[in-house]
Amino acid sequence: MKRSKDWDKAKYERFIREGRGQGDLENYKPWLTVQDIPSRGRATRVFGWKTNRIHHFFSDIQTRFFYLLEWEDNVIDIKEHYPLLDLKEIIDYHDLNLEKYRAEDGTDYVFTTTFYIKVLKDCKEHFVARTVKASHELESKGAIVRFEIERRYWEKKGIDWGIVTNKEIPSVKAKNIEWLHSSLELDLNEVISKEYKKYLCEDLVKRLRQASEKRIRYVLDQFDIENSLEIGTGLLIFRYLIMKKYLKVDIDKKIDVEMPICKIIKNIGR
Repeated sequence: MKRSKDWDKAKYERFIREGRGQGDLENYKPWLTVQDIPSRGRATRVFGWKTNRIHHFFSDIQTRFFYLLEWEDNVIDIKEHYPLLDLKEIIDYHDLNLEKYRAEDGTDYVFTTTFYIKVLKDCKEHFVARTVKASHELESKGAIVRFEIERRYWEKKGIDWGIVTNKEIPSVKAKNIEWLHSSLELDLNEVISKEYKKYLCEDLVKRLRQASEKRIRYVLDQFDIENSLEIGTGLLIFRYLIMKKYLKVDIDKKIDVEMPICKIIKNIGR
């Protein structure tokens, strides 16, 4: 970790005043945002439907892991770039050289864990922490030290922690969810009433069921034409129905709308 010339006590205190690393769901503020690190070429902002807020990511791997979390029903809160503010109060660090993790004015850098996640298991809330890195980043001595610091921290907290790399992220599944994800905007669409949306969803499911041997694209186009809808509306509703899990698919296989309905949708039988 290189010394940052723009990190000092004043900036640390400002982050604390801003409530970074604090709050839950829509009130959580990540320690780092894309505005704080503008040089990152793969920085992404994504609206989270579980949290009702914008999430900030600095790599494709982080973004893809986020989509996996959004898909899981037992995940109920997602906090990215979670700061370990009480690190020195929690862990024994005397065998670690933390001197290099300080700014020029002596202010300690703040270690963060990529994701701090709340899950519901057996009707009880649990927490897990995950550090997301590219596999090639695991080999440097600096990375090993930082991982050990995180490991000790979360172990003392009694929280399950682990490292996730690109090798552990199923890319097809993540890309499928990314493609489906924005369809949830239908829940915020004030132009389409709840009653009309319900009708359209039921009508599309009926059409898919009655034409299970036909290509998905054909049925979606007919749906748009016969309901006098803008072309693409059927595809949006189709994605919405999958994201809401009203339609069941094998999320690990590419969702191809040029395929027959029965080859993609699991629960479409008569």
